[in-house]
Amino acid sequence: MEAYIFEFIGTAILLLMGTAVVANVVLKDTKGHNSGWIVITTGWALGVYIAVVVAGPYSGAHLNPAVTVSLAVMGSFDWALVPGYIIAQMSGAFIGAFLCWLNYKDHFDRTEDSGTKLAVFSTGPAIRNTPINFIGEVTGTFILLFVIYFITGAEIQSSDGVTPVGLGSVGAIPVAFLVWVIGLSLGGTTGYAINPARDLGPRIFHAIAPIKSKGSSDWGYAWIPVIGPIIGGVLAALAASVLL
Repeated sequence: MEAYIFEFIGTAILLLMGTAVVANVVLKDTKGHNSGWIVITTGWALGVYIAVVVAGPYSGAHLNPAVTVSLAVMGSFDWALVPGYIIAQMSGAFIGAFLCWLNYKDHFDRTEDSGTKLAVFSTGPAIRNTPINFIGEVTGTFILLFVIYFITGAEIQSSDGVTPVGLGSVGAIPVAFLVWVIGLSLGGTTGYAINPARDLGPRIFHAIAPIKSKGSSDWGYAWIPVIGPIIGGVLAALAASVLL
C-alpha cells in the first residue's frame, strides 16, 4: 500500500509542477508569460527530480505507466503490482492537474484561446501527422527507458566503497537531465508526453473540469501519447535485456 501511496504523491507532484510551468508560460497575464520552451522543458525536468526524490525510496518512483510496464517486461517488477501502480499514477496525475487549475484559475479565465488552455494539460502535435506523431512518442520513451536502465545499473566509486545510483536522490539527477534533453531535442514535434499518465490524467481533468471556454479535449489524438510510450518502453526493455 505504501508504494501505491507514494506513486500517487510523486505523480501528483510531477504533474502539478509540469502543468503549472506550461500554464505559467502560455496563459495570459502570468509572470512567466511567453518565457518559452526552455522554461517549459526545465520545469518538467526539475519536476521529475523532486518527484523522484520524494517517491523513490518508497515506490521506486516509476511515476509513469510506461516505466512500470517496461520494468515488468524486463523481469524486474512484479506484474501483479502493475494495475495498482497505474491506477495510482493516473489518479495522481489527475490531482496534479486539478491543483494546477486551482492555482492558475484567474489566468485560465483571462485566456481566450481554447487550444492554449488544453495545452496546459495535455500534449498535441505541432504538425498533425499520425504515423510521425506516434513514432515521436515511441522514440522519446525508448530513449527515456533505455537510458534509465543504464543509470539504475550504474555505481559510484568512492573511498567509502561502491554506491549504486538507483532512483533515489542521486539517480534523480541524471534522470532529470535525461527528461530535459528529451524535451529540448525531441519534444518539438508532439510535446513529448513520454508518459501515459502525464497526458491522459490531465486530459480527463480538462474534459470534466468547469474551465471557462475550454473547447475540445482532442480525444482523437489522445491514444498516441498513451500507446506510443508503452510501445517505446517495451522496446527499451527488450533492447536493454539483450545488452545488460
